[in-house]
Amino acid sequence: MGALDEGHFHAVLANGVKLECPLQPQGIEGQPETLAIEDAVKVLLQGLGEDINREGIKKTPFRVAKALREGTKGYKQKVKDIVEGALFPEAGLDAAVGHAGGVGGLVVVRDLDLFSYCESCLLPFQFKCHVGYIPSGQRVVGLSKLSRVADVFAKRLQDPQRLANEVCSALHHWIKPAGVAVVLQCRHICFPSLESFLVDSNRQGWSKVLVRSGSGVFEDDRGDHWGDFFSLLKFRGINTDNLQTEDSIASWCPSQSCSSLELSSKNGQLNSGMVTAVDSIIRSLGEDPLREELVGTPIRFVKWLMNFHNTSLEMKLNGFVYGRGVDSLKANGELVVNHMPERLQTEVNLSFWSQCEHHLLPFYGVVHIGYFGFNPIPKSLLQSIVHFYGFKLQVQERLTRQIAETVSSLVGGDVIIVIEAGHTCMISRGIEKFGSSTATIAVLGRFSADPDARAKFLQSLPNSSTAFAAS
Repeated sequence: MGALDEGHFHAVLANGVKLECPLQPQGIEGQPETLAIEDAVKVLLQGLGEDINREGIKKTPFRVAKALREGTKGYKQKVKDIVEGALFPEAGLDAAVGHAGGVGGLVVVRDLDLFSYCESCLLPFQFKCHVGYIPSGQRVVGLSKLSRVADVFAKRLQDPQRLANEVCSALHHWIKPAGVAVVLQCRHICFPSLESFLVDSNRQGWSKVLVRSGSGVFEDDRGDHWGDFFSLLKFRGINTDNLQTEDSIASWCPSQSCSSLELSSKNGQLNSGMVTAVDSIIRSLGEDPLREELVGTPIRFVKWLMNFHNTSLEMKLNGFVYGRGVDSLKANGELVVNHMPERLQTEVNLSFWSQCEHHLLPFYGVVHIGYFGFNPIPKSLLQSIVHFYGFKLQVQERLTRQIAETVSSLVGGDVIIVIEAGHTCMISRGIEKFGSSTATIAVLGRFSADPDARAKFLQSLPNSSTAFAAS
């Protein structure tokens, strides 16, 4: 009888509800750009050693194409269409800059949660946008338009400073205020390579930058108007003390630390067809792959993707070979027993990285493991098991099950696994659920039949178990 016959598996998603994919924009399917991206994604999947016809992967090219086209729709949008018709007359707002009673004073919209695709690595990054302007010419603009204009430029391949500059410039041109101020708080996933993650499992985290752009009366970086703007941000607990210059954020994307743009990696020669496929994707999105900032992007993206190359190699991690079961815990041929009674053993907050096979976007988080046994399994062994299954094209439910089955083979069947993860697809496919997380649980053996055992383990999880989330 296999491990699956001894218990059953539960999948509990965010807020206890399984989230379905939202309806996609009409008219994308079958368009030449969509078909070109689908063909390119098939090349990438085959380069990873995947069967493009297997269930779960079969529709990935279309899903990726829809997500990318939705996430870069700003190339086909015009600020003029958004702002025109949204300018309203307001008496008392003449050409002068006033301060009293809001007449001609500063208007700020804070905490706009948006995302963009990083032009250096093609992975999404998220940011909070704070926009302010000082009305002039007896007119104000509808507040929602500030967010919509920011989103137009966010839905393109970007870097933080250019994004801030483009939003600021466009608003100044079309609203014609006394001045515009834009501040962006950007966060980019610090994704590791497989090699670096095996050395340091805590490599995951966030690269953060704080940038600003100003026009009109905000062109003076030390002017009083910036002081007013920052005061209204700090009033909301937003720290603006760490503003970066354009030079200091030149390499904010972790992929830019890759010094070589050769068609090679530690794993050997990169598949040139995969690099050409990424070049085709960039072109299909409406960008120029020869633009200076994009020249190295295809190679950087393929190097990242090759961390998840599907191989048939036997799992040999820290001396553990999958299939040996409890024999792996024997010393000199004898099972190490300390004559202590069997008890609940736990190992929590084991870090992992993986790549969603549905959208080719990373997800990351922590794994908590509970089992009944006389002796604890070495943490390094459990972390190796997590690594082995994490660095593949995956879905979180399957990852949870695979880890449970493998640990079960070591301890005789009584296992509970909880995985908490953040999915970048939750911010970049039109649903834009910033700050959400997903939890899955697998139970085998006595954990499937004993509510008290499950409750004891779940109650033992630390409050800091969401350490994977951005601070």
